[in-house]
Amino acid sequence: MARKKVVKKKKTKKKVAKVGSRAKATPIAPKETYLNSVEHFSAKKTNKKTILEWYKILTLGRMVDNRAPNYLKQALGWSYHAPCAGHDGIQLAIGQAFDKNTDHMFPYYRDMMTAHSAGLTATELILNGLSKADDLASGGRHMSNHFAKPEWNIHNVSSCTGNHILHAVGCARAMKYYKHKGVAINSQGESSLSEGYCYEAINGASKEKLPVIFVIQDNGYGISVPKCDQTAHEKYADNFSGFLNLKILHCDGTDIFDSMNAMKTARDHALKYSEPVIVHAMCVRMGSHSNSDKHELYRSPEEIAEAVAQDPIPRFEKVLLKEKIASKKDLEKIQKDCKDQLMKAHKEAVAAPHPTPESIYDFVIPESYEADKFGDGSHDEDGEPIKFIDALNTTLKEEFRHNPDTFIWGQDMANKDKGGIFNVSKGMQKEFGKERVFNGPIAEDFILGTANGVSRFDDKIRVVVEGAEFADYFWPAMEQLVDSSHDYWRSNGAFAPNVTVRIASGGYIGGGLYHSQNIEGTLTTFPGIRVVVPAFADDAAGLLRTSMRSRGMTMFLEPKALYNAKDAMSVVPEGFEVPFGKARIRREGSDLTIITYGNTVHHCLKVAEELSGEHEIEVLDLRSLSPLDENAIIETVKKCNRVLVVHEDKVFAGFGGEIVALINEKCFEFLDAPVLRVGSTFTPVGFNRILEKAILPNVERVKEKALKLLKF
Repeated sequence: MARKKVVKKKKTKKKVAKVGSRAKATPIAPKETYLNSVEHFSAKKTNKKTILEWYKILTLGRMVDNRAPNYLKQALGWSYHAPCAGHDGIQLAIGQAFDKNTDHMFPYYRDMMTAHSAGLTATELILNGLSKADDLASGGRHMSNHFAKPEWNIHNVSSCTGNHILHAVGCARAMKYYKHKGVAINSQGESSLSEGYCYEAINGASKEKLPVIFVIQDNGYGISVPKCDQTAHEKYADNFSGFLNLKILHCDGTDIFDSMNAMKTARDHALKYSEPVIVHAMCVRMGSHSNSDKHELYRSPEEIAEAVAQDPIPRFEKVLLKEKIASKKDLEKIQKDCKDQLMKAHKEAVAAPHPTPESIYDFVIPESYEADKFGDGSHDEDGEPIKFIDALNTTLKEEFRHNPDTFIWGQDMANKDKGGIFNVSKGMQKEFGKERVFNGPIAEDFILGTANGVSRFDDKIRVVVEGAEFADYFWPAMEQLVDSSHDYWRSNGAFAPNVTVRIASGGYIGGGLYHSQNIEGTLTTFPGIRVVVPAFADDAAGLLRTSMRSRGMTMFLEPKALYNAKDAMSVVPEGFEVPFGKARIRREGSDLTIITYGNTVHHCLKVAEELSGEHEIEVLDLRSLSPLDENAIIETVKKCNRVLVVHEDKVFAGFGGEIVALINEKCFEFLDAPVLRVGSTFTPVGFNRILEKAILPNVERVKEKALKLLKF
């Protein structure tokens, strides 16, 4: 048996630069410390044409990088620019490893060289920097320096640090399910790994064995914060060294060949073993974090000079000259050609049109499924009433049969005979299998972030998730919700997250302040999502069907007190559909209209029944809060002239305030009395039933306010 050759590592004394009151090791160490990938590329092995092509990419990319701040000085744009100088080696390698026909890339805001290496032209880079209408990433809607090309699956990502790592994992999950031969590539800085959802992403990818590459571009700083304030490890990737099914590679991100070898090894491994790979690339940041940062305030002149001295491009030029791959004259010719390309790109981008003011209303939210089978979503069919929970379960199964590209996951989603915390998904895994119906970790950000990522793989995919077991626990996922809410608008219509987020909401179950919350007042502030709250079994079925067939994101709030409530039972016609933005009159009247939704619909119907001998009260069930049926509200106000708005959430800053504002603005002349509201007190919900009753609205309170209005 042949003995392994032992490479003796050189002992090197690390230079130390003062950073504030702390000492920080200079990022770059000797090459052999970092390289643990197979040598696919070298100056001697790689053909001359390829190496010179890399040099052209590096040269033109650096020219654009250097020119970017000038556009701001000239008031032409590029008001945000994060220079990539010092990251050139690893970014060239990411772009060269990326296959636009099979892979999906999720770059971050410093990845300009990555985008250029992947194929974006200088014109396309500058169009993004100047926020022009022809910008491929967003048409000027998103912050500059966020590069994308949807037709090549280079994704438009958020500015939230590291947010896109979950999307890459979700996309890789879809690749694995559909047996697609490709990888998802996520790129970000080392400090973003301090975010909890980055741990969730890497943990989930290793558990599921997904073909995703996490590239960590480590320049030692998170804006002005040194790495020693972020982690105890010198190399951030070592924080994940105990994970199973995860390969970790280290490379010198300023060395072209070392970076190319690492990325080639990573992609080969991810494809062969369907496992995640971390590529930890040590880089230097030659300039400030961005054009709004002054690194001279926290870095010494010596440290900055040392970083500049490790510039990857001059190092690469020395190799080309030493190995006689190119002469000095050859390099000068390439530089001149690149300068000519830059000036041509500059002229094209500056002359390109800006987006128009009128375009702000384009692509706010995708067109929904046209639910016209039952017109306005009402019916008078006879039959056997079913429970709210059974309507949800039946519809989920029907839609899974209707569309084989539908998936559902969440906490407690499927384990033997259990199907969700309330058994809404009962029996689904047994029928549709573990690949379509499965449990997610107790990590709400991961659940929603990977839903976004899975739907990025193909527009035909529909995802349903339990965003949290209770609405009260949804807040960790809010970062992903906010990002997803403007994906369609931000990408200029290129991508919509086709996700239905089911959440058990509301009280009346003795659950206290962690199991009784209503969150629609917050959710309806985001223009790019739909928010619906059914109160009966038929509407639960009809709205769920429409949600699951629509493009875009829908927040599907389920009043859990109604799951098994007799009052919420109703006949559900076969294939029942309810359109978004269409309210339903649950009881006709003329003396007073009560506008409501969710649990309180039933309180209002009881009040209307109790007062029916003397007064005819109309009850309008909104069902859909966003979009809102303004016409139905206006018509019922015109008809009844007195209005009571009732909802379970707190009166103060609750959604009812929006309804009142609408009525005052568009129906004031039809009012015979002020608009009144009933809702919860401005307190958390108490656990003791006496406290809960004192806080949540009930029949007595609704009746009291209704009588007050009728006597006005």
